[in-house]
Amino acid sequence: MTPRDDNIDKELPLFDHLVELRNRLLHSVLAVLVAFLPLYAFRNEIYAYLAKPLRAAMPEGATMIATEVASPFLAPFKLTMVLAIFIVIPFILYQIWSFIAPALYKHEKKLAIPLLVSSVLLFYLGVAFAYYVVFPLAFNFFASASPEGVTVMTDINKYLDFILKLFFAFGFAFEIPIATVLMVKVGITNVASLREKRPYIVVICFIIGMLLTPPDVISQTLLAVPMWLLFEVGVLCSRWVEPTADSNSESINT
Repeated sequence: MTPRDDNIDKELPLFDHLVELRNRLLHSVLAVLVAFLPLYAFRNEIYAYLAKPLRAAMPEGATMIATEVASPFLAPFKLTMVLAIFIVIPFILYQIWSFIAPALYKHEKKLAIPLLVSSVLLFYLGVAFAYYVVFPLAFNFFASASPEGVTVMTDINKYLDFILKLFFAFGFAFEIPIATVLMVKVGITNVASLREKRPYIVVICFIIGMLLTPPDVISQTLLAVPMWLLFEVGVLCSRWVEPTADSNSESINT
């Protein structure tokens, strides 16, 4: 095995690793709290902004309701905490990176840094796509599908759980290029094999869209189609990291 590229080969005792891990976890928790405290003062405004797509699609005179005693407090509180975590995700990933970086080779670090940055940006892009594209279309569809005589009155807690589920679904779905590049890089698959499996990938994308989104064609399609397109982007980018026969032989020799 080749030695590490950096001067980090002094192996620390297990206790020191655990202390470092604890410190980085504490830093991450503190970062979430620092982001949460100023946001909490605007919790109701944040919730109102998040509810805009639904309220815009609701019939005239319809309103959101709170069916539980503590919902007016807990729903904005929960949303603010999740938003604080979303905001400090780059810092949390930096803490994870700082913990594992000493165990990586130099060429692994060169690949890991752009992948980490890309994964954060793609996650944020997935969340933004869900809010600005999927929600207006889906909520207008739900409102138009309401039977005659039924008043649309959505519980604020149920709505929050619903949109958070979609945020995470679209956020993680937009990580497909990263997952594709990593699979090709470590040799789990190759570009030619991915291209051959393209028809199956398309079917899988629609199945995942069906499982992760509400039971309507609009939401399912709006998740499945971007997943397929992101898969194509991942295949295209994988051409630059796919191991060649020469690199494989060199790694075997070392």
